[in-house]
Amino acid sequence: MKSILIGGMGNVLLGDDAVGPYVIQLLESQYTFGDDVELADLGTPALDLTHRIAGRRAVILVDCIASEDHPPGTVLIYDKSDLLTAIPTQRLDPHSPALSECLLTAEMLGASPEQVLLVGAVGESFEPGQSLSLAVRESLGKITSAIVGELKRLGIPAERRHLPAEPVFWWTDDAPAAVSADHR
Repeated sequence: MKSILIGGMGNVLLGDDAVGPYVIQLLESQYTFGDDVELADLGTPALDLTHRIAGRRAVILVDCIASEDHPPGTVLIYDKSDLLTAIPTQRLDPHSPALSECLLTAEMLGASPEQVLLVGAVGESFEPGQSLSLAVRESLGKITSAIVGELKRLGIPAERRHLPAEPVFWWTDDAPAAVSADHR
């Protein structure tokens, strides 16, 4: 198992909820990482997320966040202590993310990641069949910059590709969103 996980969470069929998988595709196409880094589209995990994070040195997750306090596209960052102090809310279905519960379970098993970071974008549209809203698209550079910055802080190499590959957004016909060069 690789010690660093960068995971995108979300349902690619529900508009802005696809931001996690979208960012994973952008990172894979635009960066190279050290051998100990795993990039994964985690889909819509529930308590099964525990086995994906347990035993890792660091976990960086990307997800869409609902917030009435911040405008759509706002990038919010939560560390492990923020996530562990959050009171778990009632999940609406068995596929709703259960991040704090998974972290607590990994903690009880003695296998909690040392570092956890959740990078989220406040969503605007969650309509079935829609692509990312303009507000969330405009946040992609900040999200990738936050991830690369966290890797740098952890001493993990993340190099921008000289010739980026074309990202594969298999769930949409949208043209790929470019992350501007000033977000290296």
